[in-house]
Amino acid sequence: MPPRSSTVDDAEVDRFARLADQWWDTRGKMAVLHKFNPIRLNTIKQAACRRFGRDEKKLDALAGLRILDIGCGGGVLSEPLARLGASVVGADPATSNIEVAKLHAAQSGLDIDYRATTAEALADAGERFDIVLAMEVVEHVADVELFVARCGEMVKPGGMMVVATLNRTLKSFALAIVGAEYVLRWLPRGTHQWDKFVTPNELEIALERAGLRVVDQQGVIYNPLADRWQIARDMDVNYMLVAERAS
Repeated sequence: MPPRSSTVDDAEVDRFARLADQWWDTRGKMAVLHKFNPIRLNTIKQAACRRFGRDEKKLDALAGLRILDIGCGGGVLSEPLARLGASVVGADPATSNIEVAKLHAAQSGLDIDYRATTAEALADAGERFDIVLAMEVVEHVADVELFVARCGEMVKPGGMMVVATLNRTLKSFALAIVGAEYVLRWLPRGTHQWDKFVTPNELEIALERAGLRVVDQQGVIYNPLADRWQIARDMDVNYMLVAERAS
């Protein structure tokens, strides 16, 4: 079987494109994403400040850093990164998502470079970034190893990549699919396919093959009493990895 030349899963793109008009509805089908956003933003900010010697307390802590938010959707993560001073390229293969992102950024007075494109197209064009983000994306691509490899190509020497995804465990099937999609109805049914979830070990191997070294990993769990997501040691369901390229 010949190797894939594309990481795009057209069915997944179509699924999220149909949700384009709901990206910024904090009480709608993207409500969970909005609640999850602060924890992933803080993780990115902390990792970037450590790596690039920045002061976390500064409002423009990410100024001067070029960041790729691959699979940016409607720009829910791209916008706060831009507010922290970063030069952000938001990429998504669904044109409808990019149109929503562009409109919302314009309404918010933010200058973000949104593009309807793919990781491999950006890599082929020779794009390079201080930070590459793949947040809640790898579980939706057609070829995880190829996707990570192409993203890895775009990390500058001394740069970093942050990945957030779902572990392939019985616990994640129970909570992320049965619980979140069918019982609590946090997400539209069919949002995730359990067999496409990626274990931390599989992801770390893919990152290492892409020339990146994992320097931090952490789980993310939902605290129902506080109604918020928080960092935890438990990586059985949601987790994030931070990987760096040597200078």
